[in-house]
Amino acid sequence: MNTLQAIIISIVEGITEFLPISSTGHMIITQKLLGIESTEFVKAFTVNIQFGAILSVVVLYWRRFIPTLKTLGVDSPSQELSKSPMEQLVKFYLKLLVAFLPAAVIGFTLSDYIDSLLENVVVVAISLVLGGIVLLFIDNMFGKAGDDQEVTYKKALKIGFFQCIAMVPGVSRSAATIIGGMASKLTRQNAAEFSFFLAVPTMFAASAYKLLKDYQVLLEGNNLYILVLGNVASFIVAMISIKYLMKYLTNHGFRMFGWYRIIVGTVILILVALGIDLQVM
Repeated sequence: MNTLQAIIISIVEGITEFLPISSTGHMIITQKLLGIESTEFVKAFTVNIQFGAILSVVVLYWRRFIPTLKTLGVDSPSQELSKSPMEQLVKFYLKLLVAFLPAAVIGFTLSDYIDSLLENVVVVAISLVLGGIVLLFIDNMFGKAGDDQEVTYKKALKIGFFQCIAMVPGVSRSAATIIGGMASKLTRQNAAEFSFFLAVPTMFAASAYKLLKDYQVLLEGNNLYILVLGNVASFIVAMISIKYLMKYLTNHGFRMFGWYRIIVGTVILILVALGIDLQVM
């Protein structure tokens, strides 16, 4: 994989990571279209460029992740910490932990099986179509009921189990968690925001695990340079993507993403049926 190919894949990651259309599925398809061989470095690269996307969430919502004296209800360093804001901060992180645990346990247990699915374009295509059908009707199913602003521990756990569905390539972590949030009667905006927040521990854990597992491969040749460049690209593009997504979801909902998934997945299945080899090399 050369520098240009790495930048293209990183741009795809940044655009699709927080859209409900499956970043993994799109990176697999892009990898095939670019003729990139599925080496150990390429597999590690497509996971570790998520660090850039993670950072974009932390930067955009830094006040939620990094407390300041003002956000904790303190006007001066000598003033005693306000108990209520501190409790809210602790609850915020605990809810993320609760939502993260199902994916952590299942992901670690089924790691090898999940890796094997990452090379199957047919699995990606079927997941895209089925997920697209769900997105066509999600607003009708949960839109009117979605009027709750608060993520409780019970809702966080439910969203966490929805996130596990996204371990199948093509499902989309973003789509699964947003659907889980709306199924828990959260508004579209709050479901999307919690999906962004949950991406931070989930994607950080997956990326860190892959980094520790394949660190020797990443240090070979100019691989580390390509990885850093990829993270910079995914960070910049993800910042733009998140802002666009929040604005679009608030005004229009999910139908466009549903039709997009169905069209892309159907085209892939047709090409496979015609005997065109789309399996990742």
